[in-house]
Amino acid sequence: MANDVILVVEDSPTNLRLLTELLQSEGYQVITAVDGEECLEKAVSEHPRLIVLDIILPKKNGFQVCRQLKTSPDTEDIRILMLTSKTQDSDRFWGLKQGADGYMTKPFDHDELLKNVAELIKS
Repeated sequence: MANDVILVVEDSPTNLRLLTELLQSEGYQVITAVDGEECLEKAVSEHPRLIVLDIILPKKNGFQVCRQLKTSPDTEDIRILMLTSKTQDSDRFWGLKQGADGYMTKPFDHDELLKNVAELIKS
């Protein structure tokens, strides 16, 4: 049976609360992290199905976290959706090159986020 736990990694308390409430309203179980190192720890200990990952984070940025998760045999199967205020084409390119399975920019459309989350969880 698919694991429907989502790890939301966001250092803004407002955005973290918004994302958590939005995903929980759709029935997902949500765990959270506020920096890159906490994300890596929880990815290993909780093994979520999906990580919604900000790029601009304390300790380790989202690019570093994504690369580390996707190159480790323990976490390479976790789907990663980058959700960030970094809107340049080069940022999107770099995020996908690090192994992200999806890339969205803030501010984001709630329906589009939920659609992307559902697709990544199914795949």
